[in-house]
Amino acid sequence: RQWKKGSSARALAYCWQEANYFPQDVTRILKKSGIPIFQNIEMLLAFPEYKTPLLPYTSSPSQNDIFVLARGNNQLIAVMVEGKGSEPFGETVEEWSNNSGKGKKKRLEFLRRYLQLQNKEINHIRYQLLHRTASAIISAKKFNAENALMLVHSFSRLNKGFRDFKKFISLFGMKGKVNSVTVPEKVNGINLFFGWVRGDMENLKK
Repeated sequence: RQWKKGSSARALAYCWQEANYFPQDVTRILKKSGIPIFQNIEMLLAFPEYKTPLLPYTSSPSQNDIFVLARGNNQLIAVMVEGKGSEPFGETVEEWSNNSGKGKKKRLEFLRRYLQLQNKEINHIRYQLLHRTASAIISAKKFNAENALMLVHSFSRLNKGFRDFKKFISLFGMKGKVNSVTVPEKVNGINLFFGWVRGDMENLKK
């Protein structure tokens, strides 16, 4: 259902596959950040539809659009890429957890603790943003990377979903802007970054 002309999934696939490494629009914003590890970032490995187990409380992994293991300034960086178009980020935590069983409650408790959000109000937050960010940190630890970047690559002229993204990263004391990368915050021992890149709309026509 998602693999059709004009969809974010297809636009993301064309954009990243044709770039061979990082797409130019992503590289440009990473360099613009001025953050040393992003100035000459090198892609080491990239996997589409990458599944990250959210252990130990669930058998359902978080399926990320693209996982990239990169290197910059002699440091490893785990990058989780989420492609977005006109579709939202899915249910809020409150909507997702309605009529939830023990499994969902344990999963949410795990995400809260893992992201150090135990004392934050998250009912209004989009649940997808929680597990995508946890995926970035989990993968960073798996590959002994010091850094994790949760990157939204948007193909929406109206930046659909950006308001939800901005609300989410404010939980970590960060201020989001379109076409920018945040300064890092230490979360679960990892330097966590967030980025929002508006991609080339021509990819929607492919």
